[in-house]
Amino acid sequence: MATNRKLGRTTDIRNAMLKTALTDLILHGKIETTEARAKEVKSMADSIIALAIKEKDNFETVDVKVTKAKLDGTGKKVTEKVTSKNGKEYLKVVKETTTEKRQKDMPTRLNARRKMMRIINKVVDSEGNKVDLTAKLFNEIAPKYEGRVGGYTRIIKKGPRRGDAAEVAILKLI
Repeated sequence: MATNRKLGRTTDIRNAMLKTALTDLILHGKIETTEARAKEVKSMADSIIALAIKEKDNFETVDVKVTKAKLDGTGKKVTEKVTSKNGKEYLKVVKETTTEKRQKDMPTRLNARRKMMRIINKVVDSEGNKVDLTAKLFNEIAPKYEGRVGGYTRIIKKGPRRGDAAEVAILKLI
């Protein structure tokens, strides 16, 4: 019977810790942690990367109508004066409609994206912008490992930690 390591934590704390470690691994490419944690995160990372490789080209490109505010040369919204029914004047933002090409996920890729989002935390960079890790998995990591069958991560043993003598390892994407 295959079981996962308990790592001395309750289930919810252990799952949160592993999600955070997996998120950091995908975001930065390598993490330093204990050997037991590294082995758990390695199995999670290998399965999620295999899923990304399988579904990376499963989308179609569609034309979408997009309505946006018209911008002037300095990047500010263009406004015009409009009179309301009761005679009051106010400024209205001028809108323009364009068509853009966007990727539409097929059902299996959408399901894979949702599975990834279930085991990866949401990340915000230093400027406050959201980082889309599922897009990073599909667009950067999956093409890198496309011809490879398994073994997307490597555990490098570093030795015992000074404070508690726990075996430390570096887990990194190959």
